[in-house]
Amino acid sequence: QVQLVESGGGLVQPGGSLRLSCAASGFTFSSYFMSWVRKAPGKGLEWVSDINSSGGTTYYVDSVKGRFTISRDNAKNTLYLQMNSLKPEDTAVYYCARGRGVTVIAGNAPVGSWGQGTQVTVSS
Repeated sequence: QVQLVESGGGLVQPGGSLRLSCAASGFTFSSYFMSWVRKAPGKGLEWVSDINSSGGTTYYVDSVKGRFTISRDNAKNTLYLQMNSLKPEDTAVYYCARGRGVTVIAGNAPVGSWGQGTQVTVSS
């Protein structure tokens, strides 16, 4: 069965960096778009970024452009999110999901295969 396991979250000071990873199994990883989605306290699901199957095309929500970088290693079946210049408003649980951003959220609910999430807290 499809499994997505995120790791790499933690507590970081404003301006700091974290690298999230998502290990995928149970499907042909290299055939799918992949997304990162976050849920901040008291807010709904927010798509953050997605990447096409080859890794050659990436998309970002405006609030993270220039600070976050999505990438993937299809040989390792792993998705990454490099997060730099972190801000308190980036505090959220971050999820990886199989598919394009427009397909993995519907009516503020997750659709399809998602991981369990990893907590990112940006605070001094």
